[in-house]
Amino acid sequence: MRITTANAYESSVDNLQRRQQELQLSQDRLTSGKRVARASDDPSAAARVERALAASASAEANQRGLQASRNAMQQAEGALGNATEAMQQVRELLVAAGNGSYTDAERLNLGARIQGLRDQLLAIANRGDGAGGYLFGGQGSAQPPFVDAPGGVLFRGASGQSEAQAGDLLPMTLDGAATWLQSRSGNGVFVTSAAAGNGNGAWVDAGNVTDPSALTGADYRVVFNVAAGVTRYSVLMNGVPTAVTNQPYVSGQAIGFDGMALSVQGKPSSGDAFDVQPSAPDLSVFSALDRIAADLKSSGRSVAQVAQTVANGLRDVDAVFANLQLQRAMAGESLNYMDTLENRLADSKLAAQTERSMAEDLDMVQAVSDFQAKQAGYDAALKTYSLVQRMSLFQYLG
Repeated sequence: MRITTANAYESSVDNLQRRQQELQLSQDRLTSGKRVARASDDPSAAARVERALAASASAEANQRGLQASRNAMQQAEGALGNATEAMQQVRELLVAAGNGSYTDAERLNLGARIQGLRDQLLAIANRGDGAGGYLFGGQGSAQPPFVDAPGGVLFRGASGQSEAQAGDLLPMTLDGAATWLQSRSGNGVFVTSAAAGNGNGAWVDAGNVTDPSALTGADYRVVFNVAAGVTRYSVLMNGVPTAVTNQPYVSGQAIGFDGMALSVQGKPSSGDAFDVQPSAPDLSVFSALDRIAADLKSSGRSVAQVAQTVANGLRDVDAVFANLQLQRAMAGESLNYMDTLENRLADSKLAAQTERSMAEDLDMVQAVSDFQAKQAGYDAALKTYSLVQRMSLFQYLG
């Protein structure tokens, strides 16, 4: 078989160009640090890279949602902290109002201070989140969610809470209605109150549950009767007499029936009555403070009436305080969960980055070794080509 000089030249040039391309590719990979620069380099690895990029982008988006939720919940938790401090001040003022030596003017001053704290609480309830929203706006509100109307404070947002997607749904707001307007009334199970038309000689406490299994959920009324200087009471359930009938009354002594107990103090008049009704989640922070302030500003009230105001006020303040603490605890629990979720998202993002690196990154030690081998091969090809160029009949004839 004949091999012409032209064929030898072409073969040498082809080999030289191929080795030059391989050397150039190896050099490009060393410079970029990437084994896969385009899908054609390794279709399978390129697909892995795309999946890893998508997972990493999803983790970053979830981290942004988590941070937005964390900022909102930190602000909400701080706002509820301010609210509980204000309620503690209200409680202290209310306890002071029960001082029998205080005059009407002094109680008027206490009522005005409680009214001022009530206005502060309304400002807290309408606190913004710094991003155009409101911390207690529920599922969204373009304006302050609470409005001070003539009939009392109204919630004009949507009940519930808005949420951010961060892998899991995270709160961006708290339910304003549940936080500020829906504490459980009374002691949480039942509500005691003086009947309309009562005299001004006795008052009732908040009562307590003695046997949860005996509760009926019915309405009760404790009716007093004074005859021959002896005071007795009877208990009605839904208007019907019970077994507790014509019992002797002792001021401050517990009156028990159907798993409940309450105490009446002072000197009730004949016909005085005290109602007991099931508790409901309808106690408003603002309505409770409005009632307390209005009662303290009233003059000419008896010791019993002042005592009833203080007893009812402390009962309502404690109920509101407990609900605010519950909402604050829920915000704190959300923040604790976010710490755990943040670690999970960070691990997810790291796993995606690791997967991408394994798919496209270059093994630098192996790459340097390959580059050196290709460089040696290219040098050899150059030398071979130079030798082939001198292998000509004309050189021998010359």
